[in-house]
Amino acid sequence: MAAAAAAMTMSEAWPELELAERERRRELLLTGPGLEERVKAAGGRLPPRLFTLPLLHYLEVSGCGSLRAPGPGLAQGLPQLHSLVLRRNALGPGLSPELGPLPALRVLDLSGNALEALPPGEGLGPAEPPGLPQLQSLNLSGNRLRELPSDLARCAPRLQSLNLTGNCLDAFPAELFRPGALPLLSELAAADNCLRELSPDIAHLASLKTLDLSNNQLTEIPTELADCPKLKEINFRGNRLRDKRLEKMVGGCQTKSILEYLRAGGRGGRSKGRQEGSEKEDRKKRRERKQRRESGEVEEEIADSARLMLKVLHVSENPTPLTVRVSPEVRDVRPYIVGAVVRGMDLQPGNALRRFLNSQTKLHEDLGEKRTAATIATHDLQAVRGPLLYTARPPEGLKIVPLGRREAKAKELVRQLQLEAEEQRKQKKRQSVSGLHRYLHLLDGKENYPCLVDAEGDVISFPPITNSEKTKIKKTTCNLFLEVTSATSLQLCKDIMDNLILRMAELSRSTSENKEEDVLSGTEADASCGLSDPNLNLRAGKDGQCPLVVEQVRVVDLEGSLKVVYPSKADLLAVPPHVTVVR
Repeated sequence: MAAAAAAMTMSEAWPELELAERERRRELLLTGPGLEERVKAAGGRLPPRLFTLPLLHYLEVSGCGSLRAPGPGLAQGLPQLHSLVLRRNALGPGLSPELGPLPALRVLDLSGNALEALPPGEGLGPAEPPGLPQLQSLNLSGNRLRELPSDLARCAPRLQSLNLTGNCLDAFPAELFRPGALPLLSELAAADNCLRELSPDIAHLASLKTLDLSNNQLTEIPTELADCPKLKEINFRGNRLRDKRLEKMVGGCQTKSILEYLRAGGRGGRSKGRQEGSEKEDRKKRRERKQRRESGEVEEEIADSARLMLKVLHVSENPTPLTVRVSPEVRDVRPYIVGAVVRGMDLQPGNALRRFLNSQTKLHEDLGEKRTAATIATHDLQAVRGPLLYTARPPEGLKIVPLGRREAKAKELVRQLQLEAEEQRKQKKRQSVSGLHRYLHLLDGKENYPCLVDAEGDVISFPPITNSEKTKIKKTTCNLFLEVTSATSLQLCKDIMDNLILRMAELSRSTSENKEEDVLSGTEADASCGLSDPNLNLRAGKDGQCPLVVEQVRVVDLEGSLKVVYPSKADLLAVPPHVTVVR
């Protein structure tokens, strides 16, 4: 009798598990406001019944501050698991018991937890035989790891992507770079750690394509790095390198140039006497540059072709500034909004438009926390009619022409998306969904929906769901209006806007470098950049390229009182050395 009552209680507490078992689901996502209390009641672990669903291929349990350990039985109960996502929980300081062996696991995401160490018995799995023999992607970012397990390569010998960003690592284990240890590893990210040294043995990573060791404590880059045959992208910004020329190069030059410099031996390969002589020569050149600056001559420390320039146009300098008015109705729905206008983008060459949209998606996934924290919307400025009104309306009274769809009321659009999500889930036997359907729960319980309305009365943005077809970005778009909205933080809106504009600047330089010289004449280039307005009084740089112009956008209340202006003097401050912001 007691056992039956306990089973009934478990069924009531975890209805998702009963449903997954009944429908023989292959994917399971545990989330929602009640999850934390249920996990706490289970002793800070996942319920044992979860490990009786042997058909599961995908399991995600995220954002649960009471989850401290997965619990025993995972490895034995989920032998077909391909993807395990346990991010933004409270796992740590180790994993007890260890996760593996999981013979079919390909993706493991443990980011954003409180892991400090992964020793044998409290780590990812055994090394002999390999506990994760098929693992391809491992994300340990945003933890407190002081060291990596020395047997990581033996535990996961087929690893292709390893993300260690935002930990406390001061060194990589020597075994990681042992010849043949990780023959398939193509991406290694360990930014924002305390790394003091990079072993020359990194050259043994024969498949390495991307390496990010920015913001560490490295003083040297081994010349052997240039021996990685497939290396295409490196990032060493934020390290204080002894070789000052190399330090400038990592801040502003392409990977190819840096690798050629290392291949030639750099300054790290010279004798001490010759290095001291070079340092004296550098000091002499710095004195000469200082004298030229004092006499009115300007000499760029970074090559013009490598420098990015952002020109901030203040409201007072702009004959037609864009303004966003905010109504009181959004206060209880999604109160924060930041806007900016960017002129001078060129999205026509190659896949520039796709890269721009991908960078927006990545910001949504990372800083925007899958749109739950903040949402970006980008518009073709030519189609935007200001001033704009940021307000909230009842779902049945809000009309929009969504991207790629016909005009619909918000209530009908949300209902249609919900039906599509359910149909998609049934067809693929999933609990989770993709696309716009992933964000529908953010509107649950809202009596009014937020929207941005232009001067013609058209809704051009319905955050966090979609933009309007009216202001859709196209290849021919060169001037953009950007908006970031949030239900939780104004500062987060500004941080995401900073990142978006810097990524646009990087993309702008990349497309300029790859463009054929005879595509545009000088006059045509000015017109295409959208900078031909004489009122803007802008000049191209020495290389003839137009800078990106960021126009301030004021956000005011209905009485006209200023709420926020972007970019202000406090914005766009944390920029890389190769970016110049002219205010």
